[in-house]
Amino acid sequence: MLLFGRSLEALIAVALILLVSLPFHEFSHALAAYRLGDSTAKHMGRLTLNPLAHLDPLGALLILAVGFGKTGEAIIALAGPASNLVLALAASIPLRYITTTGVAVPFAVVSVLEAFVELNVILAVLNLIPIPPLDGSKLLFAAMDQRTERQWRPVLEQYGILLLLAAMLFPLLPGGETIVGFVFREVGSPIIQLLTGEALRF
Repeated sequence: MLLFGRSLEALIAVALILLVSLPFHEFSHALAAYRLGDSTAKHMGRLTLNPLAHLDPLGALLILAVGFGKTGEAIIALAGPASNLVLALAASIPLRYITTTGVAVPFAVVSVLEAFVELNVILAVLNLIPIPPLDGSKLLFAAMDQRTERQWRPVLEQYGILLLLAAMLFPLLPGGETIVGFVFREVGSPIIQLLTGEALRF
């Protein structure tokens, strides 16, 4: 289905994202950091699934700035998108059961489950794009040698927002496609199709 084609179901899915997915995403970052020995997240009250504790995204990003070494930073960065994929997988199980067995449920239930899967996959894929301040940039920096990281990290972090906006808004690829649109089409849509049996047209 088209994600925002059914306004009520999409609104419910967005509410679930705000109340479940985003807190779970940030909690996963915080838990990974805590397991690696940093108690910053716990002291800031972010080692919780309470949505109110995660309303400040900049504060959550600061947790990632604490030095754990490259491997630790990569693990923490990966924890967030991985949590969204786990939630997408969890929602896809009852969805696939409903669609394969034909069990009678309200149509809105199917629509909400579909939208919830799609939104979580979109969040996971978007966050894995290697542009600051997205989680994927931490994976990119972890893959660099120290000299290359020292050279490029300040530049990418300074202009990351502009790069991200360009990747989202400007048709830089052949056929007038944006970089983010290409990533969603080539990565996000196949994941959604695998989970739901229905491809999403980005």
